[in-house]
Amino acid sequence: MTTAPVPSPAGRVLEAAQAALAAEHAAAYGYGVIGARTSATRSAEAREAYGGHLARRDALARTVRELGGSPRPSEAAYTLPFTVRTPADAERLAAGIEDRVAGAYSDLVRAAEGRLRREAADALTAAAVRAARWRGVGVAFPGLTERADTPPT
Repeated sequence: MTTAPVPSPAGRVLEAAQAALAAEHAAAYGYGVIGARTSATRSAEAREAYGGHLARRDALARTVRELGGSPRPSEAAYTLPFTVRTPADAERLAAGIEDRVAGAYSDLVRAAEGRLRREAADALTAAAVRAARWRGVGVAFPGLTERADTPPT
């Protein structure tokens, strides 16, 4: 029986940083759609979130390089989980994006140490707060919601 090689701790950190970077790329794309469909009362919130995701994306690209990796580029386009036609759709998309971003940062918190772990925890918190604002309610364990939807094996 062969077992898959276990990545080194440094490899796990780089992999988690790349995943968080990919989540930030997707978030920036999604907020472009959200900004076009959100209500006037929430457009400033969407612009602020977009700017925050761009800043974290750029910081993560630097982090990936510091870890010895080559930052993954963004995709030309991303498939949205549903058609966004109304402001309510935009709010639902924003909450879902923030949940996915929180999940990626949750993995980075587990893999990293020191400064990077603190930065990932801050990003996880920010995503959880934005998700709660868009949704109107928070979740018990931000960053772990995707695991709660999966039946135990």
